[in-house]
Amino acid sequence: MIRVGVCGAGGRMGATACRAINADDALELVAAVDPSAAAQIVGGVTVAASVDEFAAAECEVVVDFTTASAARENVPVLLGHGIHAIVGTSGLSDADLAAFASAAATPESGHAIVAANFSISAVLLMRLSELAAPFFDTVEIIELHHDGKVDAPSGTAITTAQRIADASGDWAADPTTKETLEAARGAAGPAGIHIHAVRMRGMVAHQEVIFGASGQTLTLRQDSYDRGSFMPGVLLACKRIAELPGLTIGLDALLDV
Repeated sequence: MIRVGVCGAGGRMGATACRAINADDALELVAAVDPSAAAQIVGGVTVAASVDEFAAAECEVVVDFTTASAARENVPVLLGHGIHAIVGTSGLSDADLAAFASAAATPESGHAIVAANFSISAVLLMRLSELAAPFFDTVEIIELHHDGKVDAPSGTAITTAQRIADASGDWAADPTTKETLEAARGAAGPAGIHIHAVRMRGMVAHQEVIFGASGQTLTLRQDSYDRGSFMPGVLLACKRIAELPGLTIGLDALLDV
């Protein structure tokens, strides 16, 4: 069995990951860390306050659902101990990713996977968006999340826009010359692709990508109705990360899509 720890175990995603790992016959939850939830029991494990617990528990893999500032410190430490790191934290910069890649570059280092979204349907949505991009003139993204999400737009939306921009650079100019209300057209992401962020109670994580060309539109939509939707991707990453040296961005390499 693969010995797994979870960082950010007191949060909703971290706690869900603890329970999913604990229920998987191929994985063993041996450590959980969250300073704000120390001494609580999550997934049958007592939550510790320090990331030192992962090395003490001889973790092979650690799943990090914390914050960008915490992951920025945690991940290089884990990799330096030879522990593989699976990171689902949003808000990481290119500099953060470069630091993770550097920390994962030696044969003795742990491997790292950073994914904007662990939902298989979200990964497929991004891939389908790449395939559709060359056939359309315009595209916009609407992402919708629960009202507890503090960053906007989501990491998934930004990643989706970047992948669309990489797939096609031929987009019609935005005809808008005046916004009656500021930011009515949303934020301009990679290649000027507009991203609209909705924050609303009752939602979890949802995204629409709307493509348009003369006389036709194509709408791709993905919905995560509960946090359990992310767990198959998390569990897959725990089982396969040892096969992927260095830094891997996204789950595509695990799905062969």
